[in-house]
Amino acid sequence: MRFLGHVDASLAEGIADRLAEADLRSFDLRLGETGTFKRGRLARVVWLGLTSGAEEIAALAAKVEAECERAGLEREARRFNAHLTLARARARDGAPLPELGPAPELDAWQADELILYRSHLGRAGSVYEPISRIRLS
Repeated sequence: MRFLGHVDASLAEGIADRLAEADLRSFDLRLGETGTFKRGRLARVVWLGLTSGAEEIAALAAKVEAECERAGLEREARRFNAHLTLARARARDGAPLPELGPAPELDAWQADELILYRSHLGRAGSVYEPISRIRLS
């Protein structure tokens, strides 16, 4: 999802308020296969994708993005890719990917809350601070 990194608190509250009024619906998610974000042959991020809920979470992400644009924020340049990050390479350019075992078989769960975060960048990595919780009906 979109992180509201350097956004003024009142602007973020306005975005959250409009999303809360949008009657957003809950949906089921189920994790799927392992994937990577690469730079050339080196892996930067290892992740799990979705086997169910991908369309619903993409629609929710589009609503969040639309509200951010409506508030005057610049559109996110990267294409949305729903995933659960498992690992990140320390090296900026990535690292060789070791042999990975099969993805875990996990039950689906209901996404019934949207949390907007503010990110704080630091030497040790990003720290994410929840700034608003929105119930999905």
